Amino acid sequence: IPVVPTQATTYERRWWALLVLCLSLVVLGMDNTILNVALPTLARDLRATASELQWMVDAYILVFAGLLLTMGAAGDRFGRKLALNAGLLVFVAGSVASAFAGSAEVLIGSRAAMGIGAALIMPSTLSIITNVFPEEERGRAIGVWAGVAGLGIVLGPVIGGWLLERFWWGSVFLVNVPVGAVAVL
Repeated sequence: IPVVPTQATTYERRWWALLVLCLSLVVLGMDNTILNVALPTLARDLRATASELQWMVDAYILVFAGLLLTMGAAGDRFGRKLALNAGLLVFVAGSVASAFAGSAEVLIGSRAAMGIGAALIMPSTLSIITNVFPEEERGRAIGVWAGVAGLGIVLGPVIGGWLLERFWWGSVFLVNVPVGAVAVL
């Protein structure tokens, strides 16, 4: 006799899924603010001009904002899980490239690549939440999701400062690697 999934079995692992979605989102919030702490070091070590420093920050944000709706539609069309995993892989690859960038131009380009990954991640996380949580729990799940995004924004400068005191400037980008790897797994 075929078993028809009920709401209880369909949403069985929803809180574990929310943990993965929050991990995916925290790196986005953190990355937006962690770089600001490293800008003086980048100016010195990469001999970056004020314009290049501005592009290091803005390349990520502009690409992310410009592709957000398009990548959300792509996730709806080709699969939210695929979009999330692809976004995490692109974001982590961009983070590694940023960490080892030898020039301001390379760092700007790798930050733009991170923006592509972020544009895949952000809408996927929210659409997965609306898909796996029943209506009566969805508000609480979205509240947790938004709170974690805010936590990432707050943690960015703190973690960035701590890393810069102990390691080289590339470490502020490598912090994304283990978080992204755990989220993909």
